[in-house]
Amino acid sequence: MFIQISTDNHLDSDNGRDARLEEQIRQRLARFEDRITDVEIHVSDTNGQRRSNSDLRCTFEARVNGVQPIAVHENGSTVDRAILGAAKKAARALDHQLGKLSDRH
Repeated sequence: MFIQISTDNHLDSDNGRDARLEEQIRQRLARFEDRITDVEIHVSDTNGQRRSNSDLRCTFEARVNGVQPIAVHENGSTVDRAILGAAKKAARALDHQLGKLSDRH
């Protein structure tokens, strides 16, 4: 499973943070690892220079073999919260989508 984390130009890149988050995402999605090919994560600052509590938005897309990609969004006050919240939503969406497939078979 390939994971790519990117941020907009209002947020600083942090390789250490990204590596830690990537490991946490792998743990959350471990049960789907044989089905997921790619995960793309983009975090953007919705307010630019103005700061508020939930001004970061994470778009999380997981490409899964045999089904349409799963895309979710999550807002958060930090990059970590936005990404991990989106990963949690993605795991629920994958459970739902892949559960439907197994019910059909």
